[in-house]
Amino acid sequence: MTTLRSTDRILTTHVGSLPRPDDLRDMLAARNSGEAVDPAAFDARVRSAVAEVVARQVATGIDAVDDGEYGKFAYQTYVIERLTGLDGLTDAPRTHPGDVLDFPTYAARFTGGWGRMPACDGPIAVKTTAPLERDLHNFTEAVGAAKPVTTFLTAASPGLIASFIENRYYTSHEKYLAALVAAMQPEYEAIVAAGFNVQLDCPDLASARKTIYMQKSDAEFKRLQEQAVDAINAATANIPPERMRMHICWGNYEGPHHRDIPLERVIPTAVKARPAAILFEGANPRHDHEWIYFKSFNLPDDKVLVPGCIDSTCNFIEHPELVAQRIEKYANVVGKERVVAGIDCGFGTSIRQQNQVDTEIMWAKLAALVEGAKIASDRLW
Repeated sequence: MTTLRSTDRILTTHVGSLPRPDDLRDMLAARNSGEAVDPAAFDARVRSAVAEVVARQVATGIDAVDDGEYGKFAYQTYVIERLTGLDGLTDAPRTHPGDVLDFPTYAARFTGGWGRMPACDGPIAVKTTAPLERDLHNFTEAVGAAKPVTTFLTAASPGLIASFIENRYYTSHEKYLAALVAAMQPEYEAIVAAGFNVQLDCPDLASARKTIYMQKSDAEFKRLQEQAVDAINAATANIPPERMRMHICWGNYEGPHHRDIPLERVIPTAVKARPAAILFEGANPRHDHEWIYFKSFNLPDDKVLVPGCIDSTCNFIEHPELVAQRIEKYANVVGKERVVAGIDCGFGTSIRQQNQVDTEIMWAKLAALVEGAKIASDRLW
């Protein structure tokens, strides 16, 4: 079952990444650093960890589940393991987001930086499909045992890769994007062919405004947004929209966020992308109010909203009634069938960053999401 709509109750999901077990995290970190890790031991641990996390999602009551991104060391730079041409390295560490830099005392203790990042230094092409095949096999096996309502797997969008991995090879941004489209298209299609929905991660449509593209004009950034959407549409041309989700965010960190580009300057471009479901932040203090925008925006009939009803950066456990109220605000504007309850962002986006939310508290937050969806469903149906 690959449904994206809440036909008889509010469905629940999350954004993709979940905290890895400590031993798996250590293995991923070692592999990412070039240290020797026994391949058989690594594959076996990923397989068992995926089985465990899928089973726990189902036991918690989450409807649309994934593999926790357990085979990846980061949601965007995992592609350096799968594609050629990404062997370079930036000269300096990645700068802090613009909102953090506005507060020097906070910037001095900010731990959300990425350090030096990969860079494109050659032609982009598929290097190996082995990691993807491993992820598909492990997830297929885990889903067969746990039997969730529906499933998805995440993948980096071309625009996300282009914004995080500096281009030092192609003569233009457009050529870089085109190469990424051709290289990533097989991954997207393979996920759907395996029977899962695919989630395209697209924080470049929002968070990149205050990071990589903070020196750009508004007009230049809008052009980059449109190019990123065009790239998504080209790369997913063979996939039905109802088999796809796209995730937008403003940076998964506790910080000021006063420089976040408003939702109203993101959604009009985002809805031009082919994926039917749009996941976005809706629970944290900077974006909780933006549900009201959909009162004036004419959301296309084929789109489904998956607003964050749980904050992914704090250890507060949301009250289920608050979750229900957040769900109902959207449902009363766009229709209950077009709302799925989600999370603001991932809980374990990279092994390089310490999880901001304690793992057991995260599971309690997901349980609150499920309970809140039940409360909302009882009132909406």
